[in-house]
Amino acid sequence: MSEIATTKMSSKGQVVIPEEIRRSLGLETGSRFVVLGDEDVVILKRIQPLSMADFDELLSKAQRKARLAAVEPSDVAAAIKAARADG
Repeated sequence: MSEIATTKMSSKGQVVIPEEIRRSLGLETGSRFVVLGDEDVVILKRIQPLSMADFDELLSKAQRKARLAAVEPSDVAAAIKAARADG
């Protein structure tokens, strides 16, 4: 069940996440978030790094798709060069 609590913003724009919510979500000092805002809604979404197993799975999928699309290393190098030139 979702917990509800109130908080307020400081003059520096800081918002405290109430202790009971931090505890229930396992949030610790240094936890990172993506912040989304739309009209009168603010959403904090915790960012969690991928585990090595998840990263390996993602890499394997990307490699399979690259093979199926016949992407060559030179294609990747050219795409990187073009992206850097646009920057």
